[in-house]
Amino acid sequence: MTGSENKKVADINGYREPIFLEPHFTHNIWGGTKLRDVFGYNVEGDDIGECWAIAARPNGRSVAKNGPFKGMGLDELYSSHRELFGSQHDKFPLLIKIIDAKSDLSIQVHPDDDYAREHENGSLGKTECWYVLDCDDDASLVVGHNATSRQELCSMMDEGRWSDLIREVKIKKNDFIQIDPGTVHAIKGGVVVLETQQNSDITYRLYDYDRLWNGKKRELHVEKCKDVITVPAKDASSSIVHDTDTEQGIRLLDSCAYYDVYRINVTDTLEVETDSLYKLFSVIEGEGSVDGYPLKKGDHFILPAHYGKATLSGNMKLIMSMEE
Repeated sequence: MTGSENKKVADINGYREPIFLEPHFTHNIWGGTKLRDVFGYNVEGDDIGECWAIAARPNGRSVAKNGPFKGMGLDELYSSHRELFGSQHDKFPLLIKIIDAKSDLSIQVHPDDDYAREHENGSLGKTECWYVLDCDDDASLVVGHNATSRQELCSMMDEGRWSDLIREVKIKKNDFIQIDPGTVHAIKGGVVVLETQQNSDITYRLYDYDRLWNGKKRELHVEKCKDVITVPAKDASSSIVHDTDTEQGIRLLDSCAYYDVYRINVTDTLEVETDSLYKLFSVIEGEGSVDGYPLKKGDHFILPAHYGKATLSGNMKLIMSMEE
């Protein structure tokens, strides 16, 4: 059975065809060209910051590329064919991105659900995590801060003592970092990550290097940052998983209240099973197939609920995620 064949097989276990997605792209002051040059996406510009690979946002959605749902946005697909997902959430709960930081992103923090619900018109908060796809030698990320009390945090922010406040941690390719709400963080220049997050776009900026975007500085959210930053910050080393294993298999990277994230290495054939809840996949290295459908680096797809067993074949690495 090949990917060119129509596999719209409706059986008692449900719809059995992977749903491949066309991403949405954003242009950012800190973006680069790797999303085109390395991942092969057909998008112009030298400031391509984000590939919204699996997205159902009002301001950016991925679109089904195959099968009877071809051309349908993920938001519409989720609302009109909930049986494909098995989810009880009112809206699609996750957002998967690839981020290419040619230069440093702003220093930022996200609120939790309770704070966002009260201060952002009922929005979700934002818990996220990063898998480092590539990075320069001696690369680092901002994870956490050095203030020992909220009073010290506020003083350091008010006085612009950013080098004293901000904590940087060294990272390598294949590192995984969980970013809980309240964590000061930023992706630094020369780093490419796959991000799994709650379906929320709420970001508070502490500092943006006084850069100009369209002729003016971007908005900061100083008071909200002071409200939501966790003090003291947790030990950064406890947030980082060094994923150096190259053997075939599946590794759980993190399980939190919103998602489970796994890394899959395929060197021959490997089975994954989807039962009553859908699963999300992103191919981050190599090439192969899923049940005969060809896969390459940069492909993203959904296995619908009740799909059953799927066979991954080839030589590739994937990130798999599902809602919790």
